[in-house]
Amino acid sequence: MNVEDILTVDRIVCGREVTSKKKALETTAELLGSAETTVPAHAIADGLFARERLGSTGLGDGVALPHTRTSDVARATGAFLRVHPPVDFDAPDDKPVDLLFGLMVPEESTDEHLQILARLAEIFSDAGLRNRLRKSGDPAEVLGILCTA
Repeated sequence: MNVEDILTVDRIVCGREVTSKKKALETTAELLGSAETTVPAHAIADGLFARERLGSTGLGDGVALPHTRTSDVARATGAFLRVHPPVDFDAPDDKPVDLLFGLMVPEESTDEHLQILARLAEIFSDAGLRNRLRKSGDPAEVLGILCTA
C-alpha cells in the first residue's frame, strides 16, 4: 500500500481546532466524505463511531487511526487531520491525540483493510515523521512526508 493511492491533498487538514474525540471523528468523516463517493459524511461518522465503541483506534504517541468499512465505496480512501489542541482518545498510553489518519474501505476488503492499517501503524511509529507532521501547516508537504515514509 502506498499512501498516495488512498490520500490526496484535498483530504488533509492541519491545525483544525476541535474540542473532543467526537468532533475529531466528525471532521475526519467530512474529509473522507469529500472524496468521490456517494456516502454522506454522517454515515461515515456513524461507521467511525461504531468502530470506536469496539475499542479505541488510538495507537499511542498522539496518533489515532479511525476506520470504517462500507459497501458504498469501491476503493480505500484516506484522510489526514492534525487537531489542536490534542484530544483524549482513550489511547493505550493515555496521551491525547493530535494526528489522525482516517480510513474508509469497501466492506469486502478485509485483507486490504488490515494491510493498510498495519502499514499506517508502521509509518506512524516513526517519531521523526510524527514531529515533521506536527510542524507542517501545508497539506502538500504533509502528503509528501507521508508518501516518502
